[in-house]
Amino acid sequence: MDPLPLINVEFQLALLLLVAVGGYLIAAWIHQSAVVGEIILGLIVGPSVLGLITYTDLVSALAQMGAIIILFVIGFDFHFREILKGQYLIIGICGVFLPWFAGFLTADLLGYSPEGSFFIGAALTATSIAITANVLKEMGKLHTKVANAIIGTAVIDDILALIVLSITLDLVTGATSFIDIALSVARPVIYIVVAALVGLYIVDRLIEKVDSSEIAVTFPEFVFLFGLCIAFIYALAADFFELSPMIGSFIAGVSINKVSLKHSLSIKKGSEFLYIPFAAIFFISLGILVDIHEVTAEIIPFIIILTIVAALTKFIGCSLPARFTGMDLHDSLAIGAGMIPRGEMAMVIALIGLSMGLIGQDVFISIIMASLICTIITPLLLKDWLFREKHEYAHQQEK
Repeated sequence: MDPLPLINVEFQLALLLLVAVGGYLIAAWIHQSAVVGEIILGLIVGPSVLGLITYTDLVSALAQMGAIIILFVIGFDFHFREILKGQYLIIGICGVFLPWFAGFLTADLLGYSPEGSFFIGAALTATSIAITANVLKEMGKLHTKVANAIIGTAVIDDILALIVLSITLDLVTGATSFIDIALSVARPVIYIVVAALVGLYIVDRLIEKVDSSEIAVTFPEFVFLFGLCIAFIYALAADFFELSPMIGSFIAGVSINKVSLKHSLSIKKGSEFLYIPFAAIFFISLGILVDIHEVTAEIIPFIIILTIVAALTKFIGCSLPARFTGMDLHDSLAIGAGMIPRGEMAMVIALIGLSMGLIGQDVFISIIMASLICTIITPLLLKDWLFREKHEYAHQQEK
């Protein structure tokens, strides 16, 4: 047996964890979120600079696990009644429609085909929930109205992005079907309703029952493994219903957060230990995914335009309805900023457009780069502007 693959795996794991440590050091040095430091080092060790790590199947798998575990842990700090509100539906609809329309219009004005323009607009619709959730957790802001609104809106956002993708595919193929669109709406809604009901009335009771069993008394770690298994089952089911697996693991975390254990190790504490390395690998992978060498001088203007459109339309599209539905100015701006990151859904939509020949490699790279830039600016907006401004305002009021 050739030992080289094993050496490569070990090398990549060791380097990923070393980069994670370096990411925290950089973040502390520049007074930023760990997310920013990890993405920066991911860019450095990835194909863009040193080329020590590429986006292999191993990195992809670890990153996917990281995203699932991030949202599972985040879910422990929420309750269903806090994130399922009509207000978030309004914010979500506006936050999806405006980027879609503006992205299409921008691409159309720049001379891209109508079909390609539809895909460019669709790629700007979906928010990456993991980035903002992690930043809010770092800042100790998960138990706030802003966090509830961002998480609730992001769940709706994910559903609406799937509907947009379905409509876009129907439009460009000339096969618009009411039944297909209805199914695109029904599948994720059915999953969320069923998953929430199962979580509320079955999962927590099942875990408590397992906790009182003899095997849990003998092996206190048994319930933790069982709870983690439920998180990945929820993620798998979400993927089957064409939702982001992260939404599934988040619902699993919300379902388990009220469980009272007597004999077992805490599921939340155990998951938080896993959260530290896997979340770091997820954010590092975002930097590794990008190869700056593919960015040519010809596409830089389009990247800049696309990034501005992507950031502003999410910011305006979410902050304005938040303000009009009763939130104060700071919270409305924070919601808008928190919804800016793009992630795997943007890349999936862009990849579909590329595989169908509707967009070129230059547009695909531009979407990836715009998504990365939007991801990096979000922690800066939240930490260095909005929440600091609110904190300083409150401090001045106290004086």
